[in-house]
Amino acid sequence: MNPRRKKRMTLLLAVVLGLSVMTGLVLYALQQNIDLFYTPTELVQGKGEARVKPEVGQRLRIGGMVVPGSVSRDQQSLKVSFDLVDAGGEVITVRFDGILPDLFREGQGIVAQGHLDDARTITAFEVLAKHDEEYMPPEVAEALKGIEHVKPEYSQEQLKGSRS
Repeated sequence: MNPRRKKRMTLLLAVVLGLSVMTGLVLYALQQNIDLFYTPTELVQGKGEARVKPEVGQRLRIGGMVVPGSVSRDQQSLKVSFDLVDAGGEVITVRFDGILPDLFREGQGIVAQGHLDDARTITAFEVLAKHDEEYMPPEVAEALKGIEHVKPEYSQEQLKGSRS
């Protein structure tokens, strides 16, 4: 091998090695910042066909409906505890220390981001409340006051056709 080819080969190997190291470092950094989304049923029973469950201490997001009557507030601090449920019927307890969003209420859908304490308890550092799909800005509501609006009824065949 002549010196010119040897120099090119060395340069090519150095570039490939540098890109490999850089890719590895980026993936390692992203691994710590990825939050997987779970529902209460997926958290308890596992996610996917392999029934993978998160590990204790893992950072995650969980979404569900706040169980009516489950909100418990500490009188001395901002600590709040409430239960989440989904269509699967599993109940998860969420603990949060902070100010809840204005739209937070019992029976409302929320998404909590935090760490898994045990199989059914999450300590959240952020709680996001979903707004009602029926929401309308006050200006629009005032403009439509007195106008009767009836939602159209759809047959099951029409609904199935629109989802396809």
